[in-house]
Amino acid sequence: MRHIRSVWYACAALILALACSVSVLAAPGGKAAPPPAPAAAVPAPPQRHPEIHDAIAALRNARAHLQHAKHNFGGHRDAAIGAIDNAIQQLEICLKYD
Repeated sequence: MRHIRSVWYACAALILALACSVSVLAAPGGKAAPPPAPAAAVPAPPQRHPEIHDAIAALRNARAHLQHAKHNFGGHRDAAIGAIDNAIQQLEICLKYD
């Protein structure tokens, strides 16, 4: 029962970290970013499975937030970081099966 509770806390911490990172990215930062430079004459091929790449980037961002947290929350922060590392590893394996 105790292990299940710690897994739930780790998942809650991961969801909270992802929610915070999304809200920070969506917050207006004053001036708008300058428009991107015109593309080269030969466009790059579209990225395969952009959702998986986006998920990996979001997990890495959440991991960075957790690593810089001031508290360990009774070991739950470390458990959440371990879960994030495992999730990143699984997603990278998914990309190899394409």
